[in-house]
Amino acid sequence: MKNRIFYFFLIGFFSLLTSCGTSKSKHHKPDLTAFNNTKPVVTKISDSVFVSGKNSLLKNKQGLWELYAEGDPLEIGLNTGALTDSLLQKQQRIFFSKITDFVPSKFQQKILRQFLKWFNRKLYLNVPNEYQTEIYGVSQYTSNEFDNIAPQYQRSLYLHAAHDIGHALQDLALVGCSSFAAWNEKSEDGNLILARNFDFYVNDAFAENKIVAFIKPKEGFPFMMVTWPGMIGAVSGMNLEGLTVTINASKSKIPLSAKTPISILTREILQHAKNLDEAIAIAKKRKVFVSESIMVGSANDNKAILIEVSPNKMDVYDVPNSDQLICSNHFQGDAFAADKRNLEQISNSHSEYRFERMQELLSENPKVNPKIASEILRNKDGLKNISLGFGNEKALNQLLAHHGIIFKPKEKLVWVSANPFQLGEFVCYDLILIFGENKNNTASFQSENWNIAKDAFLETTAFQNFKKFKIEDHKIDSILDKKETISPEFLQHYQSLNPDYWVVYYKAGLYFYQKKEFAQAKLNFQKALSLEITTVPDKEKIEKYLKKVKRKLK
Repeated sequence: MKNRIFYFFLIGFFSLLTSCGTSKSKHHKPDLTAFNNTKPVVTKISDSVFVSGKNSLLKNKQGLWELYAEGDPLEIGLNTGALTDSLLQKQQRIFFSKITDFVPSKFQQKILRQFLKWFNRKLYLNVPNEYQTEIYGVSQYTSNEFDNIAPQYQRSLYLHAAHDIGHALQDLALVGCSSFAAWNEKSEDGNLILARNFDFYVNDAFAENKIVAFIKPKEGFPFMMVTWPGMIGAVSGMNLEGLTVTINASKSKIPLSAKTPISILTREILQHAKNLDEAIAIAKKRKVFVSESIMVGSANDNKAILIEVSPNKMDVYDVPNSDQLICSNHFQGDAFAADKRNLEQISNSHSEYRFERMQELLSENPKVNPKIASEILRNKDGLKNISLGFGNEKALNQLLAHHGIIFKPKEKLVWVSANPFQLGEFVCYDLILIFGENKNNTASFQSENWNIAKDAFLETTAFQNFKKFKIEDHKIDSILDKKETISPEFLQHYQSLNPDYWVVYYKAGLYFYQKKEFAQAKLNFQKALSLEITTVPDKEKIEKYLKKVKRKLK
């Protein structure tokens, strides 16, 4: 992480010296002249139900917020902001407090702010006016607490690039999304089915207020997406034509300028495309600044493809002789076959492992239905069902997902996971009913009879131990950072909470190495190496420590 901060520092300092070009972006506002700027009036029905005309926000019994908004871009933005204002302000506090954790120095924070202004100087040129307008509407309900970072609108616009920056600087977000699709002979009824885990992790608090948004725009198709307060981009969604989008990060170089955020591109596809050809045409129009695989499913085509995009090129990966498509965090198309970063991602990361695990689980389930799809998304084991320890990024279920989601595009049905992670109930929504004329804005939109039950793992001692492990894991990080002393009982308890996870032995090894207790360090490093380590660099790091320890013991 220190080298990332140093990078920020250098670029920030550079931006102070070359700040020309940022003035326009700092004072830019979208053209609002064609839109209705009437401020909405929100009626509070109860602590969990809010209504503004035809627009509404409701918290269902599973803990998901259900948002309905319609109109032109400004109307959608203003109603979304007015209905979610308290959630929106809380979410920004959570996000910016996380940044403060990463960059505690006030001086470095100031440099980072300058860097953001410089980095995002061309962002407004790469976001269509309809989405700038919607963001502007939402931003009017954000707090002034963070105006030192940027004014309300600019700050809200910047946050739509945060997902992309987090992918590029992988220290800022754990990114290990997994997705798959099945159709024809591979699905239970022959119709397309898709499922994904969205593993964009800031912290547990960030995922507490998940929003299932149902948007009926004046132009384009009505659609749903899973999001969080303040985010109008799409990371997982389906429109009323049965077109779906999900995104999976791939290996990127560190960008030097923001272009079109991936979530804005996928929002445009979701709102304006009814089939695969139209989705591809929209993707070709935009320039992005990170590498990403966009899985697009289509009821009209009864299949799925990957649109693989990078700052320099784009490819469409199709599987003409197969009834399934799998995606983790590397590219599969011919255009990226010899790409150095992509090959490095396949060799060194956990992407290929999760890809093979999805292949394995799909081969064990010849006909996929929503229940089977949920079981695959929730799977915590490794290849050949070995135990990985809980929280291992080689697992499809890393116990950190913002959400899991399942689509049946032809039927216009979607299932969204309730907290925690993708372990809670998968709540079913029928888009035909929701966008019909007879919906009730003061009751949950869910089709409860189609819900998928919560994971039985939630009731186990193992899950309770995992929650305790997360607390103890933060403690041991602090202990290692401050070089404090702890009891043998603490370490034994820490390891007993997650005994199959290599990290608990690696961190114990680091502790004993700091204390110059090299025999104990050796035992723990050896134990870590006997387990399934997440990445090649992680394994090499432990092997280097073990060599040092062995030299010390001679």
